[in-house]
Amino acid sequence: MTRTDGYLLDNRQAEAAERFDAFAKLFDPTTFRHLETLGVGPGWRCWEVGAGGTSVVSWLAKKVGPTGRVIATDIDTSRVAPAGRPPVEVRVHDVGVQEPPGEGFDLVHARLVLVHVPDRERALRSMVKALRPGGRLLVEDADPALQPLLCPDEHGPEQQLANRLRQGFRQLLSHRGADLSYGRRLPRLLREAGLRRVEADAYFPVTSPACAALESATVRQIRDELVGEGVATHDDIDRHLANVASGSMDLATAPMISAWGRKA
Repeated sequence: MTRTDGYLLDNRQAEAAERFDAFAKLFDPTTFRHLETLGVGPGWRCWEVGAGGTSVVSWLAKKVGPTGRVIATDIDTSRVAPAGRPPVEVRVHDVGVQEPPGEGFDLVHARLVLVHVPDRERALRSMVKALRPGGRLLVEDADPALQPLLCPDEHGPEQQLANRLRQGFRQLLSHRGADLSYGRRLPRLLREAGLRRVEADAYFPVTSPACAALESATVRQIRDELVGEGVATHDDIDRHLANVASGSMDLATAPMISAWGRKA
């Protein structure tokens, strides 16, 4: 996941690996389904923007084969570096600031990236510019404002505490520059960028072990920020983490909206 200097969820923190694992379990099936539909195959040149972890990069590498190429970029490449062998090239790159790492790509893909990039407009232009005519763009981003609750079924004190912490997390993200309603705008933004055959859908996991793993890792990672901002006490957070570990709550994530189209 690409970050700015103010990015709340640093890839270098210990919990980042747990978060990437949870994202892979939650969202890889949706992402891979879309990539399959777009036709990714042998010889394709792909740019994975804000790669973060290795799951999507490794999947693309298998699909494009030895005649293809996958450029995996991020501001912090520490988590994706293990995938850096042919046909994968890993580069340090800021999509919101720098020019694209090449042109003529058959596919450009970003997942859970642009919502955190301060200059999202420039980043999207850069991604479209990097495509060859007829190339495909797939952008997948969360929209926490569409579904702001961790526990949609708020029926007791455990769920109320969970939703209070989720509200605090959303506030922290917003203060760091994240656009919490970005996902819903993706179809329009892709059309305005000149793409054709634009389509979109959304995936909204309501409860799963991966949702619980993601919540636990996230809260542990931002514990100090939540306490520092007065959102919760350490006791509140310990109680919430115990509630999550008990498996007794239905924990949701924000909907992930996937939008795709072709360059004219």
